[in-house]
Amino acid sequence: MRRLATIVAAALALSGCSEGSEQDGEPGPAVPSRTPASFIGIVSEDLLAGDAAYRERTLARQASVGIGLVRQTFHWDRIERSPGRYEFAEYDAYVEALARHGMELLPILFSPPTFRASGDRTRGTPPPDRPEELGAFAARLVERYGPRGSFWRERPGLPRRPIRAWQVWNEPNLRQYWPEGPDPAGYAALLRATASSIRRADPHAKVVSAGLSESRLGIPFREFVIGMYEAGAGESIDIFALHAFARTAWGSLAAAEATRALLDDLGQRPQIWVTEFGWASGGPASPFTTDERGQAERVRTALRELIARREELGLRGAIYFAWRDAPVYEGGQDFFGLHTGLLDIDGRPKPALEAFRSAAAAVNRPRDSL
Repeated sequence: MRRLATIVAAALALSGCSEGSEQDGEPGPAVPSRTPASFIGIVSEDLLAGDAAYRERTLARQASVGIGLVRQTFHWDRIERSPGRYEFAEYDAYVEALARHGMELLPILFSPPTFRASGDRTRGTPPPDRPEELGAFAARLVERYGPRGSFWRERPGLPRRPIRAWQVWNEPNLRQYWPEGPDPAGYAALLRATASSIRRADPHAKVVSAGLSESRLGIPFREFVIGMYEAGAGESIDIFALHAFARTAWGSLAAAEATRALLDDLGQRPQIWVTEFGWASGGPASPFTTDERGQAERVRTALRELIARREELGLRGAIYFAWRDAPVYEGGQDFFGLHTGLLDIDGRPKPALEAFRSAAAAVNRPRDSL
């Protein structure tokens, strides 16, 4: 369990929880009649880090509260162990477990091995030296886990849940995830090369941009989005990803509204996927830290409103960050993102878990596919 906690904490620290905006408002319109199961998602790095028994228990519990999708980092450096040598066993077991539980999966293509990285990893997670290298990695994953993937052919009795959407990188507007200095044109080039490879391997795949947030730690959200679209990113994006961290639930909704307006101004109409939002119930003070009651209220309101306005705003889904609290990993620094779990560090439910379940239960969610 100590190893599990350490791995989860490290993964959470790399999740890129960042400062958003806030706004007051009134309740939104009625819930649409058919919201797909995969609209409601979770970030749950403990699933990959845990053993098989833990994974089974956790997936069953997540499904019981209305979660239909898990967003998971596909650590490039843990799959391509040496140039051209891919090891899929860790992720095979993970994908198989999700498929058995009827869960969809949104992978994040991230964390290149040292022999592919463009810079020193001690200052953050650098992009690959050449954008085409991430494209080649993505193509291998599509060939393994996509609709015609070898993974599914090798398991004819397994319920088919092929991966149909792929998220390219994480928060490239922050220096932590682009250590040489955030570069909208550089990210657009990475996105273009990766999208091309994904679409050659699966013409029907959906390419999801990196989740972007507003933060003092990098290039402002609006400036970065305009820059990447000016560099031609629009041709590569099927779904635009937003990290809607804010002080209040209404602030998260306002972030989605502002993103829709910005994309409209740019003449773009991709769906928007809120791939992270959440609040801490403890830990160090931050704009996103409250108490357990405040967390529950924000979770309930935000999820309910995002569901209710999904058609109006063109939302693909809402993914909560995160399932479970995690400790500070060795050598790391405490921050609010380690305390946003629906469960506490020992796996006990917070009031936010029931708030999440009640918001999700209001939706008619037929099991679907990405």
